[in-house]
Amino acid sequence: MLLGTWNLENLYRPGGPYGPPDEAGYEAKLAALAAAITELDPALLGVQEVGDPEALKDLAGLLDDDWHVAVSEHPDSRGIRVGFLSRTPLTVVADTRAFPAELRPVQADDAGLTAGQAGRGVLAVEIDGWDGPLRVAVCHLKSKLLSYPDGRFQPRDEGERARYGAYALYRRAAEATALRALADELLAGDGQARDVAILGDLNDEVQAATTQILLGPPGSEIGTPGYDRPDRGDATRLWDVAPLIPPGQRWSRVNSGRRELIDHVLLSHRLVRRVTAAGTGLPGEGPPGLPSVGPDPAERLGEPGSDHAPVWVRVGG
Repeated sequence: MLLGTWNLENLYRPGGPYGPPDEAGYEAKLAALAAAITELDPALLGVQEVGDPEALKDLAGLLDDDWHVAVSEHPDSRGIRVGFLSRTPLTVVADTRAFPAELRPVQADDAGLTAGQAGRGVLAVEIDGWDGPLRVAVCHLKSKLLSYPDGRFQPRDEGERARYGAYALYRRAAEATALRALADELLAGDGQARDVAILGDLNDEVQAATTQILLGPPGSEIGTPGYDRPDRGDATRLWDVAPLIPPGQRWSRVNSGRRELIDHVLLSHRLVRRVTAAGTGLPGEGPPGLPSVGPDPAERLGEPGSDHAPVWVRVGG
């Protein structure tokens, strides 16, 4: 069984400000995405940047067999949201953007605007697993690509750049904390017996503080001496499968020429022990071929495919 996550990059129907300019461009984008998903052959795929829920249904219609679709009801200001494509029926168990009650709103701009909830909803579903239910959440945390007042993507000066970088970090950390709270609910303190996965575009790399928030109790990461030693933290811990991805493929996006792994799959104790392979791009095709993107996301509007590579894990029974 293959589980994956993929940022589909501005999946909108044509005619709006963020999608393809015409039907031909839309069809080209759908065809490129569908071809990759068919090759990937996931049982469950968490997706990001669904700008139009009907567009995700259009994409599912190009795939083989009958696919089940779920999308969050909590988009951001551009209308993008997370969702799932599944080969089997799924049940939505959570769709939330709420911060934990103890976490206060964080500053979001120079005018003192605060953010008291995640910019995009986190969606969790349940499907039938190998030996009981599989619970999976998909997310899309606040981007490191900064935007400024009046729709600018360039700062007026270094002071503004630093402040807005901090505001984005505050929001991403708060969103990661909210996601960890949802993971706690899905795990229910029983990660040795529950199959739980957290998928998504975390918009930061493996060792980033915001990514580390999601892991839970420290210790036992893959590749450390404690990995094979059971301890009490296993009940609530999550494992990022990044160390299992071949080093020559360990990126999911290219930012200004720099390769980054910002899309992640995290698994509960019971699930991570059954991993047989992990990767980026398409299985068997080597390193993902991706365009390099800059600070202005509008530069790729209407381009086919995506500027992200899928990240996936294969799990045995």
